[in-house]
Amino acid sequence: MSHWHNETTDLLCDALLSLKTREEAYAFLDDVATVKEILDLAQRLSVARMLDEGAGYLAIRDATGASTATISRVNKCYEYGQGGYRTVLERLKERSTEEKTK
Repeated sequence: MSHWHNETTDLLCDALLSLKTREEAYAFLDDVATVKEILDLAQRLSVARMLDEGAGYLAIRDATGASTATISRVNKCYEYGQGGYRTVLERLKERSTEEKTK
């Protein structure tokens, strides 16, 4: 277990898992984080998606505005982290495929 896993972070994870709609997610994010924090998280996810699609650093930088340091950090987590980016990206792909077949 990581050193930051505790009752309060458990509560945060449970809160995220309780959200059912995009609107609920926007409302929670707006209440819990600054706009900059939200945009930074969204940028990192976009970087991870582009890495997953095989894009290079320069293309990612140009498309997202992320620094090469941010891209490198996301890439390290994507390649060697706990698998969070891969899990989310895979589920988003599945969801997109399901929505297209409806």
